[in-house]
Amino acid sequence: MTEMAIRAERVGKLYRLGAIERYRSIRESMMKAVSKPARRLARLFGSRVTNDAEGEAEKLWALRNVSFEIARGDVVGIIGRNGAGKSTLLKVLSRITQPTEGSVELNGRVGSLLEVGTGFHPELTGRENVYLNGAILGMTRADIRARFDEIVAFAEVERFLDTPVKRYSSGMYMRLAFAVAAHLEPDILVVDEVLAVGDAEFQKKCLGKMGDVARHGRTVLFVSHNMAAIRTLCRRAILLDKGQVDSEGPSAEIATKYLTRQSDPGASEIDFPVDEKRRIQFRRIKLVEAKDAQGNDLMRLKFSYTVHRPAENILLCVEVRNSFDQIVFYNNDSGVEDSRKRNPGDHEVVLNIPKHLLTGGDYFILFGFWEPGHALPDHFPDTRLMFRREEPLTRLSQHAIAWPGVIYLPTAWDFEN
Repeated sequence: MTEMAIRAERVGKLYRLGAIERYRSIRESMMKAVSKPARRLARLFGSRVTNDAEGEAEKLWALRNVSFEIARGDVVGIIGRNGAGKSTLLKVLSRITQPTEGSVELNGRVGSLLEVGTGFHPELTGRENVYLNGAILGMTRADIRARFDEIVAFAEVERFLDTPVKRYSSGMYMRLAFAVAAHLEPDILVVDEVLAVGDAEFQKKCLGKMGDVARHGRTVLFVSHNMAAIRTLCRRAILLDKGQVDSEGPSAEIATKYLTRQSDPGASEIDFPVDEKRRIQFRRIKLVEAKDAQGNDLMRLKFSYTVHRPAENILLCVEVRNSFDQIVFYNNDSGVEDSRKRNPGDHEVVLNIPKHLLTGGDYFILFGFWEPGHALPDHFPDTRLMFRREEPLTRLSQHAIAWPGVIYLPTAWDFEN
């Protein structure tokens, strides 16, 4: 077999907004083929054909002219803004949807983890759904039986195995679905946002399982907004922008390019449109420089948000990462009085970040609301703030420029002879 696992050549996917796509009957297809020459003649002589609904719909190219090659055993991250075409590309590669143009060559069995839980029946028990979902994903009954105990242990649902899944919590449901899909042994594994599954502890297990798959020499395509996971799991990354390949290369380099592009060093304020469908949403985020009582530099973050419906036990979380995508600061407002009971109305809160402790470089501020016990905070990956910390020009920090750390701590050395 060829050493090339995936080859995409000039792949494009066209959607028609406002048009309902449906399969035609044989009779409809024959009638359209017979009438096609007549329609061409009508257009040639200036007549308008008004019964072709396809021409009335707005066209949207979700993918256009996408080409790349992935070698067998390679682990590649797919990153980009929401709407960049990542999920559409994975659906094309998984044969869920056909490309409008171009071609895709796949060498080996493909396992997809795009919509976790697809194929589960709410009336069946967890045990029955393991067999059902495993069969849908291409596993034989013998394969499922051999891995059954491992799947159940991974999902941590032993006590509820013979309970209908309609009585499961959303977290239990998703854990079991991921556990079944994660124990496939395909040649090519296609994964879309696996880190959105379950709580923080289970997400660590998901990452560990993804790492095991990669270490066994299987080809992996991994879509995620978590740049730390992309850097850890993937050797290469592909950056999509507006349905096209913007760039590809080492994962650390492409992740940094993506983070920098999504942030504007000059932007100190972000306004958000009103969305009353959310229980709680940001209205405005403002970033300003200030000093504390001792004269130390601060980055002051002022969050203005609106609670549309009562929202209890929801935390406002802030995370600061450096250009290497390392977390250098994380905090939530759990210690703020009445923070867990947010009454309807407009609210404001200010967070002070000690800038003087940071080394030189670029820093990205991510923020979001989080309900403990659920998935990690929605960090608005396409909207973030950035600030730059110039390297302190002191004698003691000169060597830190060549060997940077995360925190800058001026230190005096005493040498005794």
